[in-house]
Amino acid sequence: MSLIKWHGGVDDAFPTLPSLLEDFFGKGGDERHFMSGVRLPAVNIKEEDDKFVISLAIPGVSKEDCKIEVENGMLTVSASTKSEKRDEEKGKYSRYEYSVSSFSRSFSLPTNADAEHIAAKYDNGELKITLPKKEKSLPEGREITIE
Repeated sequence: MSLIKWHGGVDDAFPTLPSLLEDFFGKGGDERHFMSGVRLPAVNIKEEDDKFVISLAIPGVSKEDCKIEVENGMLTVSASTKSEKRDEEKGKYSRYEYSVSSFSRSFSLPTNADAEHIAAKYDNGELKITLPKKEKSLPEGREITIE
């Protein structure tokens, strides 16, 4: 049996369904976790004149653990890591820590994105994916003569 500090109040004694859901799934807004310890990386998407730039914050993940795929108009970025920490004592150990984490984020490619020339660069915990735009097939503008 463990003791849990109670802060008082009727709502704490009988939590509502939304409160229980928030405890399990996390509160709305900027929370990006499903359960404790599982987080989705923050993403910034920027459109420039000639390209789109997707930046993912993935500190602690090496570029070798990352995978980028394009299929059926979807760009999927995923990573999986595993780390272990053991006490140096031989024989029985009192503590053995490890962590396993993974994520996957998918993005619909815009129709004007050139999927054949996507480039990616990893630098200091940030993965930048550059999606060049396709050349415009129509002229930018012209005047129509009325007959």
